[in-house]
Amino acid sequence: MARTYDFLLGGAHNFAVDRELAVHVERVMPDARSAARVNRAFLGRAVRFMVDQGVRQFLDIGSGIPTVANVHEVAQAQDPACRVVYVDKDPIAVAHSELMLADDDRTTVVHADMRDPDSVLDHPETRRLLDFDRPIGLLMLMMLHWLPDEAGPRELVARYRDALAPGSHLAITHVTADNQDQRRLTEVTGLIRQSRSADQLTERSHDEVLELFGDFELAEPGLVGCAGWRPTGPGDISDTPQMNMVIYGGVARKR
Repeated sequence: MARTYDFLLGGAHNFAVDRELAVHVERVMPDARSAARVNRAFLGRAVRFMVDQGVRQFLDIGSGIPTVANVHEVAQAQDPACRVVYVDKDPIAVAHSELMLADDDRTTVVHADMRDPDSVLDHPETRRLLDFDRPIGLLMLMMLHWLPDEAGPRELVARYRDALAPGSHLAITHVTADNQDQRRLTEVTGLIRQSRSADQLTERSHDEVLELFGDFELAEPGLVGCAGWRPTGPGDISDTPQMNMVIYGGVARKR
């Protein structure tokens, strides 16, 4: 799915099978590219917000295939001292990231599965770049809806939240069925299942996504359709109203 997302964003790091799935998804949901773009724009705004709040180190879980406006590019444009650790389970995504980051000593990539927090949090590269006694910006964007309820996403996110120092921030985007055409979402879920991808979609309600933030304090405007989270211009918003609401987004601070 990381490679399919890359294709929807206009990237080049994908295979024919990924493009085929994306084409099928677009037949059911013609504005899927718009939803991907809106989520990507949210990433930039969330990172800039965190930098403005004093965060100078970032942990991006499920970073996917490198494309434009990555976390380190956004953060280091604000302050070159920012440090970033990317994490992904896809060896292709990791390999591309390693090539891209070869000359950046403030950014690294870790090959690990988010479902094993110790492999992420205790990885030598994570510990080399990140100081867990200081605030960290944790990003879990378009990731948690790939975890079924039986995988314990609430408990998993709590494990990551507990590892963070006060002043840290957590950003989440998550696909929802709220206010959507359930038939179309069911068809998209079916297409992903038929593709035999290991990633299977679990949409969650506003209240269910809200629970993932635990007792962190949500920044205004709270958990909203990610296009509505502090937009700065037309490029942050889709012309199709439903695509502005298909993904919830929010940023919260650990007190």
